[in-house]
Amino acid sequence: MDHDKEFVIRLSGLDLGQVIDGLEARAEAWRFTAEYLETGEAPDGFVIEECEDAEEARRIAEHYQRILASIIQQQAEQRDR
Repeated sequence: MDHDKEFVIRLSGLDLGQVIDGLEARAEAWRFTAEYLETGEAPDGFVIEECEDAEEARRIAEHYQRILASIIQQQAEQRDR
């Protein structure tokens, strides 16, 4: 897969909301993983993601946050049209 290729994907507002919710959940899981690896503490029911260390978990969480920011920005721009 070409990682630099951009795609235009059309979704209903409801489906886009579901995608955003899912990405937020993944970002949170990685943030909790980083926190757990640093402090040894995590919320009840939390499942640790598999990674090398807290820094890797933090980078993955930040990647999810960048994706979310891009999607939310595009959503806002299209909402204003």
